[in-house]
Amino acid sequence: MDILVNNAGVAIGGTFEAVSEEDSEWLFEINFWGVVRMTRAFLPLLQKSDDARLVNLSSIYGIVSPPGQTAYSASKFAVRGFSKSLRRELAGSKVEVTVVHPGGIATSIADNARVPKDMPPEEAAKRKAIAKKALRMPPEAAGEIIVKGIERRSPRVLVGNDAKFLAFLERLAPNSYWKIFSHFLPSS
Repeated sequence: MDILVNNAGVAIGGTFEAVSEEDSEWLFEINFWGVVRMTRAFLPLLQKSDDARLVNLSSIYGIVSPPGQTAYSASKFAVRGFSKSLRRELAGSKVEVTVVHPGGIATSIADNARVPKDMPPEEAAKRKAIAKKALRMPPEAAGEIIVKGIERRSPRVLVGNDAKFLAFLERLAPNSYWKIFSHFLPSS
């Protein structure tokens, strides 16, 4: 099987009003346009294969939209929508599409996240520390789940119990899931 895995992601913590347009564009260039450009570059090669899979990493925030993650969530919803539509366009071809929705994976994404320029350093440090607490699953374990999903030819892979729970909660209560979920969050 020939595989292209589009796995790039950066984060910006802050409300829509606090995050600059420049920072939002930077994030979209990487999180969304990176996926689109890599797909455009490699799809012709994948289409020549007898068995190919395109794997795009979204996020659980491509299924749910937490406050303070407007830009990140929008970029990951875009990856999800792009992947689902492309899957339908490629139906009947030898290229299949998987979209991956990781939950809290213990990467350096929180450490490297941008914050609004006018956010006080102590507030930025506090927010990053809270975000890091949610990043529990070792990257190696996440990788194994993703590989198994690719091997099973799954169109969607949820990585982690947190992702599975939030995806279920969003289906159960699409307009009030965050109000329900917020009861499980630690108070700041």
